[in-house]
Amino acid sequence: MLYLSTRGDPERKRFCEILLEGLAPDGGLYLPEQYPQVDTVTLAQWRKLPYAELAFEILSLYIDDIPPADLKAICAKTYTAEVFGTDEIVPLRELEDGVYLEALSNGPTLAFKDMAMQLLGNLFEYELARRGAELNILGATSGDTGSAAEYAMRGKKGVRVFMTSPDGRMSPFQQAQMFSLQDANIHNIAITGVFDDCQDIVKAVSNDLAFKRKYRIGTVNSINWARLLAQVVYYFAGYFQATAANDKPVSFTVPSGNFGNVCAGHVARMMGLPIHTLVVATNENDVLDEFFRTGVYRVRGAVDTHETSSPSMDISKASNFERFVFDLVGRDAAKVKRLFGEQLASQGRFELAVDPKFGFVSGKSTHADRVSTIRDTFHRFGAMVDPHTADGVKVAREHVRKGTLMVVLETALPIKFAAMVAEALGRAPDRPAKFEAIEELPRRVTVLPAEVEQVKAYIAAHVA
Repeated sequence: MLYLSTRGDPERKRFCEILLEGLAPDGGLYLPEQYPQVDTVTLAQWRKLPYAELAFEILSLYIDDIPPADLKAICAKTYTAEVFGTDEIVPLRELEDGVYLEALSNGPTLAFKDMAMQLLGNLFEYELARRGAELNILGATSGDTGSAAEYAMRGKKGVRVFMTSPDGRMSPFQQAQMFSLQDANIHNIAITGVFDDCQDIVKAVSNDLAFKRKYRIGTVNSINWARLLAQVVYYFAGYFQATAANDKPVSFTVPSGNFGNVCAGHVARMMGLPIHTLVVATNENDVLDEFFRTGVYRVRGAVDTHETSSPSMDISKASNFERFVFDLVGRDAAKVKRLFGEQLASQGRFELAVDPKFGFVSGKSTHADRVSTIRDTFHRFGAMVDPHTADGVKVAREHVRKGTLMVVLETALPIKFAAMVAEALGRAPDRPAKFEAIEELPRRVTVLPAEVEQVKAYIAAHVA
């Protein structure tokens, strides 16, 4: 299995090369040369597999430079009931007639990002040990990626994490999860700006090839193919739990800001999973909703990026969107390079016709919608959801179709956004014992302006 850049770089690479690299040298994102195809016989064989074994089967289709026995051991080490709370790993529950919630937030940091990040941490440690190498991870987070990455990488040999986040724009719980970590290999950098500023810094550093090589820079954001690949697995697991056979159509609703989570669903469908519709749910930062409604992709600047009550989706540049557009335009790398490398940079927008065969629809949720949905879902069904999942439930209800099951991907546990949930319900969500008084712990964080050179200087000063 070889991987190519969405912007046409001629070099083809294997999985373990791109695992440690992040962006391609030309600024593009990596994708496999073709998606492996899964037939109905294989789906039937996979249906009863435990999650770790299902992960191994799917990952094996994309990873041929790790011995199968080693890859199987990595999957078995990653996906355990001890780490994720249940044997199912991603248990499904029916919320209302035909609408299900897939629980993805039972990992160490109580957010769906753990599903991929725990695997990534084990893959990094394995590959770095095999090479006798070190890696300095530079990431950007709007809330959950950062803590998931740091908890997955803390104490890992050969790995340092430099995580940027928008100063003051995460929930108190999210900030405490990250900034309270005292591990020597974890560095938190709060950027005076919005998430998109953080993401731009990560991309700028990744595009400085000399700096990237000198300081061995890698990434854990969803621009890293390995992370997106890990997320493909829970679409198969959710489908198998929702259905008794492979002839039943299922749609998935995905709260989305950076397009990584729903892009994994796109990959699963391209492989042959019988997904009927992928529903993209946004908050007031509705760049993706606007595209799927109008065909116009129009990024916003920091001043036009709203600070909302579902803050992890306060994103106006969906970095993973480029992978879908690559498939949308028939894998025309020259066109993708023009759109993302030139037109978007100069004009801030582009327009494309959305081919219905890809089966995407979208919707938008507001603060009032979140309050109403959290309240309604709790009072009618006894289910407490976080504001991002509430965005998903609200939009999912608009796209339920008779005869097609709808699975909403949960994004985080309510405690991560306690103030918002308390506003809706008049009571605070339950707090796991291990996170009692986490907001009161000492913090390690450095505040820097949204300037690439200052972040590079910080990294250089903290790499031995």
